Amino acid sequence: MKNSKTQMLVLGAVMIALATVLSLVKVYKLPWGGSITLLSMLPICIFSIKNGIRWGLFVSFVYSLVQLGLDLSEVLSWGLTPVTLIACFALDYILAYSVLGLAGMFRNHGLPGWIGGTAAAVLLRLAAHFLSGVLIWHSFGDLWDGFSTENEFIYSILYNGSYMVPEMIFTVIGAIILFSVPQTRKMLTPATPAKA
Repeated sequence: MKNSKTQMLVLGAVMIALATVLSLVKVYKLPWGGSITLLSMLPICIFSIKNGIRWGLFVSFVYSLVQLGLDLSEVLSWGLTPVTLIACFALDYILAYSVLGLAGMFRNHGLPGWIGGTAAAVLLRLAAHFLSGVLIWHSFGDLWDGFSTENEFIYSILYNGSYMVPEMIFTVIGAIILFSVPQTRKMLTPATPAKA
């Protein structure tokens, strides 16, 4: 039992490291935060699918702290008030990345479960960024050349959706590819969770 828990923690650390490295490979970066990365959410989602929500949430929470640490100097340079800074940390980092651990919610339903859980986790991350855009940033105005809006709800969903929807599509495709390889599917089949 202790050995399987140790293996799970080591796998979690490896997945956090892999997700962190992949998050540094930015395919496209938006000017006010957010980017399309090289499948950076997939390792965390796969860990949750293999080991369940409880361990998935633990690993994704640690990953959220790593992402916050990587972006801390940039976030501190934005000139936010202390309350707004804490809200930004909570919504744009802790909540947004921690929900990726929910990808294992349908893990026992084969490929549809992998797709549904991964898509749901990424949509929840989008929801966290959307809330941040509305509650903290109150952004409106020009989104792209020739398109602007005075509605902060529309602005937030369009801005955050412009990078999170492609991220979701790429992450789901990555999960499908991993599931389609028999050796990978067997290796990633949900394990019996270890007791804490």
